[in-house]
Amino acid sequence: MLQHLLKNKTYLSFGIILLLALVAIRAFENQIFYDPFLDYFKGNFTNNHLPKVNVVKLFFSMGFRYYINSMISLGILYIVFRDTKITKFSIFLFSLFGMVLMISFFFVMIKFGEANKMTLFYIRRFIIQPILLMLFIPAFYYHKKSS
Repeated sequence: MLQHLLKNKTYLSFGIILLLALVAIRAFENQIFYDPFLDYFKGNFTNNHLPKVNVVKLFFSMGFRYYINSMISLGILYIVFRDTKITKFSIFLFSLFGMVLMISFFFVMIKFGEANKMTLFYIRRFIIQPILLMLFIPAFYYHKKSS
């Protein structure tokens, strides 16, 4: 195992750098992105009204964050599996989920915001955090082992 790690220390280094990039995005999210829901969901949001948002600015900010997380996640998936088929399929999945999640978030926010705060919370969580990466790694690992 140690020999294998030493042979692949370049991949391991890039993987650590990419993981640190995900951590940095999370650590500096208040400074980098426009998201009035960050503070809103940290507090007692069940009794408060939704914050006033600039919908266009929020859309581009969340889309940019999703794009950055997706690119880093694709890099991690490539490093872990070193398979271009998995990477290409992941590009398709990230694109599909990104469109569905963004449309769903803004539809729920605009049409049903006050009534569906928890739905907004969970959709937003899939957009701004690399949850899909945490789902794809075990799924692709299982697929590789079973085929």
